[in-house]
Amino acid sequence: MEEVDKILIHALRQSGTGVAEDIQSVKQFTSELIVEAVVRCVRVINPALGGGLSPSLPPGMSARFRVGMGLAQACQDLGYKGEIGYQTFLYSNEPEIRALLMFLVEKLPRESAEASDQPAGKSVVLQRAIAAKIKAQLALPWLPHNCRLPLLCKTQVTLLNQQHRIPKCGFCSSREYQRDVLLPVTAQPPHRGALVASLLEQHTAELSAAQEWDSEWNSQGLLSRLTPEEYRSRKAARLQKRIQEQLSSAPGTPSPGSGGAGSGGAGSDLAQLLLSFQGAGPGDLLPKGTHFTHTQKFTFTQVSPTHSPTHSLQVKRQTVELLPDAHNNLAKLQTLVEASAKRLVGLAAQWEKHRDPLIQEHRRLKELCTNQDVESSRQLSEIKDLHEKIRETAEKAKKKESVYKQLISELENLPKDVSRSAYTLRILEIVGNIKKQKEEITKILSDTKELQKEINNLTGKLDRTFAVTDELVFKDAKKDESVRKSYKYLAALHENCSQLIQTIEDTGTILREIRDLEEQIETESGNKTVANLERILADYKAVREENSALGSKVREG
Repeated sequence: MEEVDKILIHALRQSGTGVAEDIQSVKQFTSELIVEAVVRCVRVINPALGGGLSPSLPPGMSARFRVGMGLAQACQDLGYKGEIGYQTFLYSNEPEIRALLMFLVEKLPRESAEASDQPAGKSVVLQRAIAAKIKAQLALPWLPHNCRLPLLCKTQVTLLNQQHRIPKCGFCSSREYQRDVLLPVTAQPPHRGALVASLLEQHTAELSAAQEWDSEWNSQGLLSRLTPEEYRSRKAARLQKRIQEQLSSAPGTPSPGSGGAGSGGAGSDLAQLLLSFQGAGPGDLLPKGTHFTHTQKFTFTQVSPTHSPTHSLQVKRQTVELLPDAHNNLAKLQTLVEASAKRLVGLAAQWEKHRDPLIQEHRRLKELCTNQDVESSRQLSEIKDLHEKIRETAEKAKKKESVYKQLISELENLPKDVSRSAYTLRILEIVGNIKKQKEEITKILSDTKELQKEINNLTGKLDRTFAVTDELVFKDAKKDESVRKSYKYLAALHENCSQLIQTIEDTGTILREIRDLEEQIETESGNKTVANLERILADYKAVREENSALGSKVREG
């Protein structure tokens, strides 16, 4: 416990408790020092909870009881599960105080040690000032700008976020504009207080846009097999095409009677806008046709009437000329038809000769494309997995870097006067002692098991021996009187042995209970029960005297 007490005392000193140099153990703590240590720790752990607690004990006993109850409630609010009350602080008990202080020291934040000993730097002072300013502004009620008094107008400024023009790399003209014309970022907002909020909002917007682009590129851009510039240009072209389709499918200029009052101006503006997009006159604004209208148009379109009459007068004239020699003309026509049929058969055979290798080549190329698509999909999935692994590795590296920096800062803030080797040797000695104790306990348990096993074997052997002896003697006891007396003596001997064994077991149980009671007596002696009872009686008498004094003052008043 000496090492534990040294660690506790060192941590308490770091938290601001005035522990004297001659105090080396929790056993030496007084009630005043215990109260101060607990209050300091509670204030560091939870300033709101420990702000109303006093680090010193008042002289009156009633006030001391109230302070003890308040400290007990504060420790329970922090999550302490052990038994605690006013008696823990007023009538100190070494094990309870040590357990309570260990709980509080474990709850202390990491940076509390250096924050109490080292002076606050400029960054710490600035952070505290910012936090105090924000708390003060949050505490004020918000009012509209026209309802504010002059004092509130100074404390509550309407901050309007504004888009800033931040210099970027570009052409020479833009660099000249940024150098000669563009105002600094700090001079662009109308209110000085709106600068930080505007910059944060603009940075957040740019960061979210970059994250959206990364997500879109990893999900859709890689599948397109395009470069990022080509993907952006194609996306912009698709967007522009959709806008044009939406504008072209909009209805034309409304008639004067179709709109309500005041609709002529809006309709004319819309028409002019459509004209500017399509580059045609008002009569060329046609609504976008549907699939049904296109099908109907191509299916039922008739031949232009300007060409059909001439073609039908030429067909009739040629027919009339062929009528006189109809038989020969029919034979010639039949010959031409047969020749055309043969030529078509030959062309079909030639086409089949050319078609087969083309079909085979088409199938081969199609299969090759399919294999390439599969391979591309596989490579794309691998690329996605690699991107995900890279992202996870980067996040792990950032976390490890932050942990490394935190550990470095904690190492730098550790006290340099403590010998690490001494602590290491002491820890090794403690571990060695624990190992030896474990070996001794294991040896005792194994010896106990062996003894219990031997006892069980002897008990079983005794029972079996008595059973065999009882059976043999009982057979002869029916015939001989002396054997009958021997059987009675044997039964009495067995019963006496059983009673003796039971007496030995009861004696062992009583000895164990005696040792437990002695340990409890030592524990109670260490708790200073008698001294605490005497202190309680003295405090009780003091409280009665205080109550009598207060009662006499009330009667006199």
